[in-house]
Formats: sequence, C-alpha cells, structure tokens
Amino acid sequence: MARYRIAVLPGDGIGKEVVEAAFIPLERLGLDAEYFWGDVGWEFWKNQGEPLPQRTIDLLRSTDACLFGAITSKTADEAMKELHPSLQGKGLKYRSPIIQLRQLFDLYVNLRPCKAFPGNPLNYREGIDLVIFRENTEGLYSGVEFHPVPAEVREVLERHHQAMRRFSHARDHEIAISLRLMTGEGCRRIVQKAFEYAEHSGRKRVTLVEKANVLRETGGLMIREAAKVAQAFPVIGFDVANVDAIAMWLVKNPEHYEVMVAENLFGDIISDLAAQLVGGLGFSASGNIGDHYAIFEPTHGSAPKYAGLGKANPIAMINACAMMLEWLGEPHLSMALEQAVGEVIKEGKVRTYDMGGTASTRDMARAVAERIG
Repeated sequence: MARYRIAVLPGDGIGKEVVEAAFIPLERLGLDAEYFWGDVGWEFWKNQGEPLPQRTIDLLRSTDACLFGAITSKTADEAMKELHPSLQGKGLKYRSPIIQLRQLFDLYVNLRPCKAFPGNPLNYREGIDLVIFRENTEGLYSGVEFHPVPAEVREVLERHHQAMRRFSHARDHEIAISLRLMTGEGCRRIVQKAFEYAEHSGRKRVTLVEKANVLRETGGLMIREAAKVAQAFPVIGFDVANVDAIAMWLVKNPEHYEVMVAENLFGDIISDLAAQLVGGLGFSASGNIGDHYAIFEPTHGSAPKYAGLGKANPIAMINACAMMLEWLGEPHLSMALEQAVGEVIKEGKVRTYDMGGTASTRDMARAVAERIG
C-alpha cells in the first residue's frame, strides 16, 4: 500500500494540461503515492447542476491531500445561461468549487509564496522573496449575500444602522448585499500561522494588511486580535498597512516585506499583485491548508482560449506540487523539485511563450524532470 493517497482534480481548460505536465517531474521524484482522479468544474455545472459533485467531496475525504488544476468561473447570469435546459428553473445556483472546498474542509490558510527565481526574464526585480497568508474562509468571501434583499433583512438593517437608511428608496431588485463576516477566532488563527511561519523560517517581520480607517468594525477586530498574537512573538516585528497603500509599496519596495497577512479579499488582491512581481501567475502556486487537510493549486485560471494549445506554463502547478511535498513531510523531495525549477529558469534554454520562448507545456515539465537526480 502506498504511503500517501492523493486526490487529483484537473478541472477545466489549461488545468488539465498543467496537471498532466506536472506529473512528469513529480513521478521522477519517486514519491510513494497513489493518485485518485476526480470530477470538478464547469462541465459538471452545465450538465449536472453541480460543479463540485458529492462523489468528489467523498473522494477528498478518503485522501491525504489534493492537487487542484484550474476551473472556469463566471457570473451568476452567465452560469444560469449555460446550464442545461433540463436543469433550468430548479433554483440551482453556481458556487465556486474551490471556495466550497475551503469552507467544507476548513482550509483557513491560503499560503502564497512569491519568490523571484534568479534569471526569470519576467521578474520585476531580483531578490523578491515574500510570503502571504490570506484568511481563506471568512471575510467578504464568506458567501453571505442577498439579491433581492428580503424585506425583513432590510428592515432589521435600517433599524440598527442609520447608514442603511440612505438606501431605503431602492427597490428590492435594485439592491444587493454582500457581507464581510469576520470572527475573532478566524482573525487569530490566520495571524498565528503567519507568525509561526516567520519564526520557523527566520523572517523578522509580519505585516498585517487591512483598511480599518474605513472598515472600522471588521478591520478593527482583525487589528486587535493580531496585536494580541504578536505579543507572543516579541522578536518578530509587527506593523499594519492599509491595503491601498500596500499596493503602492509592494511595487516600490517589494524587498521590504517578508511575511504578510490579510483577510480574504485583501489577501486575494495583494497575492496577485505580488505574483506579478515574480513573473506572473504562470509561476504562482498556493496552498489551501487546514489543520487536517490541504489542497494545492496554481493561482491562474482555466484560460480557455489557451486550452489544448500546449502553451501554458506549468511552473505554477509544479510549484504547487513542491508545496504539497513540504506539507506532507517530504522536505527533501520538495527542495529537489524547487531546485530543478530554479536551474531550468536560470539556464534560460527552455522557456514557454509567456517567458518569450517557444517551449510547450510538456517541454518545460520534461526539462524540470531532467534536472532531478
């Protein structure tokens, strides 16, 4: 029996291609694992009314970790239009599978390393090496939304907050509400993970990204809880920055930041900005990590216009594999894979189209595999 049971969800578009390519170096490493492929994505929404079938959830519950490719995600109106006619009018609503999985498995940490590989022609600047901890289950992505807003909900909001009364003239179908829900526990545990990582990795500073001067209640809660956590790590610096300011400072002085932590939406935004500093989404991987399970994925989308062309850069997916290996307790394999990626990028002989080259998805994966001893 294999030591590890790994679920594999390729998803849509280029997700399938980068997952298959990543297996070339992954198998070269000789990880003692059995892989179980599952269903997820847009086709299952269109034809079954559920982009995340229950059978897939059951599959993940029987495994140790999951590799996730990419999925297509569209607006509610577009999703309804593409739903099979036999499923129309049944009250079905599209929900992002990856968000569902984060909440179902309580994968509250979204870990986003942003490291510039030396020699990458797409690097904004050499030497960038920062890590972002994004809270993954709460915030503005909590999924509590209303449209139209029920009359009793509007009545309660108007009764308890005078700012809501400004919108009393709007008709039901002309108003929508998305709630930014944050809990003390949610704030504490994501900040705790950020400080623990800083301590373990020898980093000296944690920056909390918020906007408490406007989002006073939720932002204030996050800052208060973060400050309490910081007290237990006196040798690690702690500061707070507004999300709009940090967007500027990351571009101006990215080397000043080591570990950053933020709620869901802000973490999502600064993660993509930071990814572009180190080559773009073709290099950026993330881990959705809980106390007992984890899902690893590239951060790019399904890029349907490139699907089937063999042009997609698989490095982000390969980096996701390296993150999984680290989490599984195989640091030597993880390091070997990351080192192989770094050598291929630095040498510069094999480059995919986004890097200005002509190598295919599988060409890049094979080049990485060849660097593994």
